[in-house]
Amino acid sequence: MTYCLGIKVKEGLVCLADGRITSGNQVSSARKVSLFAADASQVCIMTSGLRSLRDKAVAYFEDDCELEKNAHPERMLDLLNIYTNALRLVKLEDKEHLASSGLIFDLHTIIAGQLKKDKEPKMYLVYPEGNWIEVNERAPHISIGSTSYGKPVLDRVLDWETPLSTVLKAAYIAFDSTRVSAVDVGYPVDILTFASDGVWREKKFEFDDLLSLRKWWNEQITKQISSMSDEPWANSLLP
Repeated sequence: MTYCLGIKVKEGLVCLADGRITSGNQVSSARKVSLFAADASQVCIMTSGLRSLRDKAVAYFEDDCELEKNAHPERMLDLLNIYTNALRLVKLEDKEHLASSGLIFDLHTIIAGQLKKDKEPKMYLVYPEGNWIEVNERAPHISIGSTSYGKPVLDRVLDWETPLSTVLKAAYIAFDSTRVSAVDVGYPVDILTFASDGVWREKKFEFDDLLSLRKWWNEQITKQISSMSDEPWANSLLP
């Protein structure tokens, strides 16, 4: 499984992707996020699903972008259309073969960035069928893979005005909540930001890199629950 998270707020974008790969009893790591060069800009692509489908779809996408007619998309929407066409081609070629082996075409994608004619950064969730939705002010975050465990944190904390520094912390807590509850999600984790200066910043964190933050968060959860005042409804259930 995978945990990839995309967040868009007024100050910019945050993207997060875990790096754990599980295959039977084997565990390894692989990068599930990449920055694709689009003219003078970069676009972030994160995927959840079979690794072979991801690699093929991205390869077709890159090839199509190299063609003269698609060499310089000027809007994220143009780039999105190139990707969805590549995705549909992979589905057409591979869906039947996957089904014969008991597998499904399950590639979900988050694409984010800002190109020349975009007035603001854009972020999209692309479904396996090639249809998509845009992340916006009313729905500022989207995740793919193991989506359930981190969502309560994000729903409580995030809105359009949330500072990017707070968004980063919420993104990590959402990942950590998922990591604790889903054995196939884990370190390393890649975190990327895109702020008003139009520059992508990225860093990979290993298990020990965030140890102090992880300990602090566990201590705070325990402390806050223990310090809650005794309530009549709870007392009625205690001896």
